[in-house]
Amino acid sequence: MEILVLYYSRGGSVAKLARQIARGIGEVEGVSARLRTVPPVAAVTQAAAPPVPEEGAPYVEPRDLVECAGLALGSPTRFGNMAAPLKYWMDGLGSEWASGTLVGKPAAVFTSTSTQHGGQESTLLSMMLPLLHHGCLITGIPFTEPVLSTTRGGGTPYGASHVAGVEDDPRTTDDEAVLARALGRRLAQIAARLNQ
Repeated sequence: MEILVLYYSRGGSVAKLARQIARGIGEVEGVSARLRTVPPVAAVTQAAAPPVPEEGAPYVEPRDLVECAGLALGSPTRFGNMAAPLKYWMDGLGSEWASGTLVGKPAAVFTSTSTQHGGQESTLLSMMLPLLHHGCLITGIPFTEPVLSTTRGGGTPYGASHVAGVEDDPRTTDDEAVLARALGRRLAQIAARLNQ
């Protein structure tokens, strides 16, 4: 059973969170993570990226959505919303919506900002909206995770997050890593229960 960890990352912060979430998924017996990304978009009508990324996770394909037992969706924050490449990709899922590809699958969200109050929670909430339209079962991080109450960096009940700072440092704090793994673990546990 695989959980799709799908993200867009420009500076590396969201990619690091994705790997921590994947680690948490891997802690659940019988469940593994499938890391995928979306290509960048361009303001003009030309190819914005090669068909295969030069490094990192491969680009997502429609079969990834069909084959996954759950979905973790990540994006950097852009003015309190997901980044354009992820939104563009999500906007192209009309046939998956019509066929119910994601109906009943658990989903979670994650993000990164440059400042503590840079719109993490609004981004996480706005990323949930298309997932709800697709019939996903949304999960977050419950306050039974003690670090959620003490973190001085990222981490919210709405999903995992990271504060990169003005230097755009992709390294997660210990608390951010713990919470990202907890989200991955929770998502995998729910997927495993639903698929019994």
